[in-house]
Amino acid sequence: MRLTIFAASGGIGRHLLRQAVAAGHDVTAVVRNPASLADEPDGVRVVAADLATPDPAVLADAVDKADAVLSGLGPRSMAESGVASRGTREIVTAMRARGVRRIVVVSAAPISTVAAPGRPKPPPDPGEGPVMRYLASPLLKAVLRKPYVDLAVMEELLRDGGDLDWTVVRPPRLTDKPLTGTYRTAYGRSVRGGTVVPRADVAHCMLSVLQQPETIRQAVAVAT
Repeated sequence: MRLTIFAASGGIGRHLLRQAVAAGHDVTAVVRNPASLADEPDGVRVVAADLATPDPAVLADAVDKADAVLSGLGPRSMAESGVASRGTREIVTAMRARGVRRIVVVSAAPISTVAAPGRPKPPPDPGEGPVMRYLASPLLKAVLRKPYVDLAVMEELLRDGGDLDWTVVRPPRLTDKPLTGTYRTAYGRSVRGGTVVPRADVAHCMLSVLQQPETIRQAVAVAT
């Protein structure tokens, strides 16, 4: 497949890049600083683009003829809150300009219960146990309010767009442990008891859903 990976030098994006190349895909990697991929596999087309101040023509060229777009975009600090929704909006605009429909993005496990403009009162997550629902999740949403709202807006952008074949992958706490390939998934809810997952497994899941039509227009939780 021809894949375009945004934020390909990030924690999940780098795993996406390496796994996609290892699987034989034709990869375009979009990063702010191409030098950050100097030690990555040969044969990857690297495009320099800053999604905070994007050039629409560069983004459109980056996704041109892609079978799918994958995004590991997310804030690296509180100061970057908003980057996921703003950047995804620019990516979607580029995709529409070139007729690309399939997109897979990474979000976060609690986002189904985070209020967004289109869903001011989201329902409870049936995958959350009592400890998560009444203690851990409220605490996380209080501490990470800005980045979580950003991700909720990003999801809403995809969900309400109507013309895209999107999949949102929602992991819990991320680790740097090696790929296991034995993670669990759940549609439309959190994975029961799933509190951590390696970034490598999130990348594996994001690539796997490209071969699973049933994941289109679905939020897929992933956890070990």
